[in-house]
Amino acid sequence: MNRRPWALGAVVALVFLFLYAPIAWLAIASFNSSRSLSRISGFSLQWYAELADDTRVFASLQLTLQLALASAAISTVIGTLAAFGLRRAFPGRGLWTVLLSLPLVVPEVVMGVAMLGFFVKLAGVPLGFGALLFAHVAFSLSFVVVVVRSRVSGMDARMEEAAADLGASPFVAFRTVTLPLVAPAVVAGAAFAFLLSFDDVVISSYLTGVGSTTLPVFVYAQASKRGISPEIVALSTLMVAATALLLIIGVVVASWRARRAGSVTRLA
Repeated sequence: MNRRPWALGAVVALVFLFLYAPIAWLAIASFNSSRSLSRISGFSLQWYAELADDTRVFASLQLTLQLALASAAISTVIGTLAAFGLRRAFPGRGLWTVLLSLPLVVPEVVMGVAMLGFFVKLAGVPLGFGALLFAHVAFSLSFVVVVVRSRVSGMDARMEEAAADLGASPFVAFRTVTLPLVAPAVVAGAAFAFLLSFDDVVISSYLTGVGSTTLPVFVYAQASKRGISPEIVALSTLMVAATALLLIIGVVVASWRARRAGSVTRLA
């Protein structure tokens, strides 16, 4: 590679082409004037206009956003508290750690069938938003615990002890010292929980009821019934664009905070 630097660049270019060529073609096909996805016949915005007139899409999107926000909030609170609870040694901590990690390795089909049997058949929770919320919290909780616990385990406990020595109460020490230190991990865990809930198809398909179809389940159902329609392609393009915009905003904010922290350090 040192003798042929172009080879490494070619490999990187092929990898990016493999990853993003289908997405780029999807975006181009969404502006196609015909319904064909294999032949571009002209530029048109008719599929976006038809998508804007489809009330089912906006109803599914609204339900999905509400479900993702609610499950992310609940999972973040419970997962953060669980991560702090697992910070200290107590009898059975290893068992609790294994149990909290099981949803990371259990197949989604198995979890979907298990949650359908437990929440609906055993607990009596009807299919719909309630069952979906319980299920999404159950499988996203483990990701929050893993992310937050990795930050909590590397945190210096002497900083909390110093705050206590200076007269801070446990709540004040947590609010002013502990929480700012773990805030990036908490935000990352919340983002994981939101994305997992927003993108879930397999588990949600088992628990979706009448009038409670999430957007990924709706897209999958439409694609399986009628094939990949231009409206679904336009919707997918908008979702990719929104994700890319959020990623760019996150990178810009992170860079701004890094520059601000460097400026404060130089000033000090």
